[in-house]
Amino acid sequence: MLQLPFALDAAAKTPLYEQLYRALVAQIRGGALPAGSRLPGKRTLAGQLGVAVNTVDTAYQILAAEGYLEARPRSGFVVQETWDPAPPAAVREPEARPAQAPRRWRFDLSTGGVDTALFPFRTWGRMQKELLYAAPELLGHGHPQGDENLRQAIAGYLAAYRGVDCSPDQIVVGAGTEYLLGLVAGLFRGAEAAVENPGYRRVRTILENNGLTCRCVPIDDSGLDAAALTGSAATLCCVTPSHHFPTAVTMPAARRGQLLRWASERPGRYLIEDDYDAEFRFDIRPLPSLQGMAGRRGPVVYLCTFSKSLAPSIRIACMVLPPELLERYRATYGSYANTVSRFEQQTLCRFMEEGCFTRHLSRMRLAYENRMEALAAALGETFPDGVLRGRHTGLHLLLTLPRGPGEAEMVSAARAAGAGLTGLSAYYMEGAEHCPANTVVLGYAALPDRDIPALADTLGSVWR
Repeated sequence: MLQLPFALDAAAKTPLYEQLYRALVAQIRGGALPAGSRLPGKRTLAGQLGVAVNTVDTAYQILAAEGYLEARPRSGFVVQETWDPAPPAAVREPEARPAQAPRRWRFDLSTGGVDTALFPFRTWGRMQKELLYAAPELLGHGHPQGDENLRQAIAGYLAAYRGVDCSPDQIVVGAGTEYLLGLVAGLFRGAEAAVENPGYRRVRTILENNGLTCRCVPIDDSGLDAAALTGSAATLCCVTPSHHFPTAVTMPAARRGQLLRWASERPGRYLIEDDYDAEFRFDIRPLPSLQGMAGRRGPVVYLCTFSKSLAPSIRIACMVLPPELLERYRATYGSYANTVSRFEQQTLCRFMEEGCFTRHLSRMRLAYENRMEALAAALGETFPDGVLRGRHTGLHLLLTLPRGPGEAEMVSAARAAGAGLTGLSAYYMEGAEHCPANTVVLGYAALPDRDIPALADTLGSVWR
């Protein structure tokens, strides 16, 4: 009879059956009990170890359940063939680096910031709390494209304020425009996409990560160059016609017509219209969206987000798909669950249905316009020969100093003084030599009004 070379410790905290189980696993995996070995009977082993039969039986049953042993009639428990992975090859451990928190600037001039003080904390919190207690069904799954009543509210808002012509069925709600853009890109793997240059680099990254080849198309005074687009092999074209980022150009109707003509000339071509901050226009009512000009069956995918109007952490965005692309979307992603919490969806729905959203936008628009005017006035006084662009819309300005020290020096000096800004050339994916000289991008959404005079003084002292 096989003898097992170990003993159990009745005084240990670990139960005896678990001690026995671990000892036997070590023997089997180490080769001391090779495949085909028959273990002692339960009573025999219990006698050898001085434990109860139940202790041995429990350990054997666990080993059998995990595949280490097989219980054979009239033969007892037999060791099974196991696979013990080879030790991993020695590799160089990556250098340990402490996690770095995002730098907190004295003056936050990033283009992704918002004024958190403008968030409707009380109203939003009240609505969400009421839903939490009164609508337990929101804990379950919703519609893959987003709750129907939210899509109805969004369709009404987009029709009234952006001229978007769509039905709620064409709307897909998702956790951010980046996520939604990735889904659309997945429908065109292997195709070529045109992207704006300069532009938002992350758009190119998302498209390329989803198997597309990107062609950079230059921006002129009317937006994306339609002639350069026509000369490309692109199937998709990503544009920001209402407010180009970062040059702040608004695309005129004639150029929009050229892009729509390009998309309509060949089946399978689409424009992806990113309307990311069109709600913040300070001079006149914005031009209707490209999607509205094309109609609900036109070749335009419309994207918009609530990140700027609410908060970046509330990951709610939507896209409007033309019918033929919606069919492909449903065939490919119809089984996907929606990525936005239903409590967030329903809070936004109530916020829109009760008129709170439009009032909130009016309040934000006024606050940002006043901030922009104050910033423009302070910079104009500090830099009399400076050129400011982008005052009509959006949440950032471009400042050019004709006799400035150079963009790189401007950026480094400003950052050293605590002003977190970026040079315009950083948004060029190619052809940065064509970037206007001495130009920086100033986002002002997260800049408190009280800091504007100190910011102007600081920039004046480091750039003169």
